[in-house]
Amino acid sequence: MRAYSAGGVVFRLAPVHSPENNFAASLHGMEQETPSPEDAVTMEVALVGRSHAGIWALPKGTPRPGETVEQVAVREVQEETGLKVRLIAYIGSISYSFVREQVRYYKQVRHFLLEAIGGDITMHDHEYDRVEWFALPEACRRLTYQNEVHILCQAEDMLQRWLQHQRKEGQK
Repeated sequence: MRAYSAGGVVFRLAPVHSPENNFAASLHGMEQETPSPEDAVTMEVALVGRSHAGIWALPKGTPRPGETVEQVAVREVQEETGLKVRLIAYIGSISYSFVREQVRYYKQVRHFLLEAIGGDITMHDHEYDRVEWFALPEACRRLTYQNEVHILCQAEDMLQRWLQHQRKEGQK
């Protein structure tokens, strides 16, 4: 049986507290300079988790009748994280299969880059018992599934380009 869901990478920009938060520089082995005030931010992402299973994941969920994939992503992310989000761009999709009640499901999850614009992670729904913010390097270490780590790396690249564009436009 084929199924799809949607979700994404929810980010916020936070002040840089230490050099280890500069993910792009550490990833490429670059020396890290003291950032100028407008550049002194890092990306944090919200992950959802289940304590008893030791799982950390990107928020995602299944569509309701009549929803577009974008509507599914926004709604599910808001429900699972408690955050109000704004859709920025499509990142990509991952596919996997699983068996439930002797039926094999082939699932595709479409991920979007979403900016947190309000809400509170303590207001998340019951599907996960934990929602936390992580600096990007820590989020990569925490994620349970490697295909979601790949989505997170794609999101980081997209976010860097988006931030450069926003700065040129004087918006961030």
